[in-house]
Amino acid sequence: MDILELQNEIILNLQQIQENNPLIHNITNYVTVNDCANVLLAIGASPIMADDEDEVEEITQIANALVINLGTLNKRTISSMLLSGKKANELGIPVILDPVGVGVSTLRNNAVKDLFEQVKFNVIRGNLSELSYIAGYDTKAKGVDVSQKDQSIDASIVVHKVANMYHCVAAITGAIDVISDGTSIIRLANGHPMLSKITGTGCMTTALIGGYLGASKNPLVSTVAGILTMSIAGEIAYKKYGEVGTGSFHVGIVDAISKIDKQILCERWKIIM
Repeated sequence: MDILELQNEIILNLQQIQENNPLIHNITNYVTVNDCANVLLAIGASPIMADDEDEVEEITQIANALVINLGTLNKRTISSMLLSGKKANELGIPVILDPVGVGVSTLRNNAVKDLFEQVKFNVIRGNLSELSYIAGYDTKAKGVDVSQKDQSIDASIVVHKVANMYHCVAAITGAIDVISDGTSIIRLANGHPMLSKITGTGCMTTALIGGYLGASKNPLVSTVAGILTMSIAGEIAYKKYGEVGTGSFHVGIVDAISKIDKQILCERWKIIM
C-alpha cells in the first residue's frame, strides 16, 4: 500500500464509521471510561461499556469490535476479557488490546500472558515501554508512562517484532507514532505535547481505533485513522484552548473529534512511509 492508497482508505474508513455507526464493546478502565465513550460517539460510533462476566459474551456477539484495556485491572475483569476475547474470535469480530501498565506488576504481566495464549488480537496499541515489554525487552516503565531508560529503544524494531510475533498490527504512540503490520512501517508526525498532560489520551486513541476497525475490518488503515484522529484533534484543541488550561483542552479534544472530516484530515495529516 502506497501513501496515496492509504490516504484514500482512511477517508473511506471515516465515511464508513459515520454511515454505519458501529457498536463497539469496551472493557476498559474506570479512569477513562467516560472519555472513551465520548470520543466514540464524537467520531460516529456507538459505545457500550460492559465488563461483568455474566453478560460480556452476549454483548460481544452483537458488537462490531471489542476493545480490551488493562488500565484499572482486577481479577474480575480479567475473566471478562478472556470470555469476550474468545467469543469475538469465534465470531470473527476484531479485537484491539491496550496493554496499559504491562511490565509494572505481576498481575498485569500474567493477564497479558493469558490473553495472548487464549485470544487473537487484530491490533495492539500502547506506549514504548508497554510494547517493548511484550517484545521481550527488559523494560522499566514509570507506572503507565514510558521511562527515561526505555526511550532509547527503537520503536520501529519493536512494532515490527510485535506485529510478527502476534500476527497483528502493532502501534506505539508518542511524539512520533510508529505502526507496523509486520511488513511495512508507517510513522505519523501529528499531535501536540499537551496530549501527555491529561489522562486518557492513549485509552481514547485505542477506543477510536476500535471504532474505525468496527466499520472497516482493515486493521492497518483503522489503526492509522484512529491515531491520526486523536493527534489532529489535539492540535486543533491546543490552538483553541491550550492557553486556557488542561481542563478546557481536554474538552476541546472531544469537540475537535466531533468535527473531523475529510478536509481536516487532508489538510493536516503528516504520514511518513
